[in-house]
Amino acid sequence: MNAHATASHRLPEPMLRSEAYPHPTDDLQLHETHISWVILAGAHAYKVKKPVALGFLDFSDVERRATACDDEVRLNRRLCPDVYLGVVWLADRGGELFVGGDGHPVEPIVQMRRLPAEGMLPSLLRRGAVDASLARRIGHHLARFHASAVTGPDVNPHGSPKTVRANSDENFQQTETLSERVLPATTRAAIVAYAEHFLQEQPALLERSMITGRVRDGHGDLHAASICVEGSRLHLFDCIEFNVRFRCADVAAEVAFLAMDLDHYARPDLASAFVEAYVGDSGDAELRVLLDFYKCYRAYVRGKVASLRLAEPDLTMSERQALADEARTYFVLAHSYIQRGG
Repeated sequence: MNAHATASHRLPEPMLRSEAYPHPTDDLQLHETHISWVILAGAHAYKVKKPVALGFLDFSDVERRATACDDEVRLNRRLCPDVYLGVVWLADRGGELFVGGDGHPVEPIVQMRRLPAEGMLPSLLRRGAVDASLARRIGHHLARFHASAVTGPDVNPHGSPKTVRANSDENFQQTETLSERVLPATTRAAIVAYAEHFLQEQPALLERSMITGRVRDGHGDLHAASICVEGSRLHLFDCIEFNVRFRCADVAAEVAFLAMDLDHYARPDLASAFVEAYVGDSGDAELRVLLDFYKCYRAYVRGKVASLRLAEPDLTMSERQALADEARTYFVLAHSYIQRGG
């Protein structure tokens, strides 16, 4: 398919017109991350990749974005086979742009079934509607996924001490210029020193993942906002498609991500229930020894992700303040795992 690249770093305007869609679209809603726009349109959700290059990903041309869309659908169908419907294109028909259908292809779009907002885990947490039983269900669900996820010689290197160090160093490099208001230099220095000490002292502990088959092609971004409860069903959606070394990792790093985010929501009790259920199903008791290191790493990642959007020129003052506050909160949480001393 020959596609016409879009040069703008703004969402194509027709995506916010009901007439552009081939189905009813009551109350269009736009949500934005550092790498994508998500439009909620009736019974569907549409994700558009931003034309950005951030070092750890490159969506700078339409061909790369198309490949990423295909990969996103394929990989997320492992956990959400009926949520990821496919890839459609923003199509030019006689000078007007429409979502899907005939015409000259302009921009690839991931099409999803819209999940219930009230079932999103952050919403449930805010309403006090998450208990230990649900946390354990998520742990069991994740353990089953990891048990069947791909491992082996093509995956194992992504859990090596060398790769873990590269990922950690990249985080620190990409946050060097953050303001003191977002990431105080003393906090950053303490986290850097902690990571360096751990990586120097514990290579054998990290290597156990390769020896015991605990490096898996997993989800890669399993925080609370990537989980939805729909009736009796759990959806772990929005896995990482753009960077294999982020998605393939020691399962401890994946478990730590959600455990950390439950700590962020001030629910360490739920984090504990989730971890214990996962350990009980997987038999991976050694995972606990790695949790604080990976929790620190994951909290720092969340802080970095929030801070990356601070460079966007069109943010309002309130949006900029909210992102700065979110980033700072995660950096403080990362620092707290150092103080726990493992």
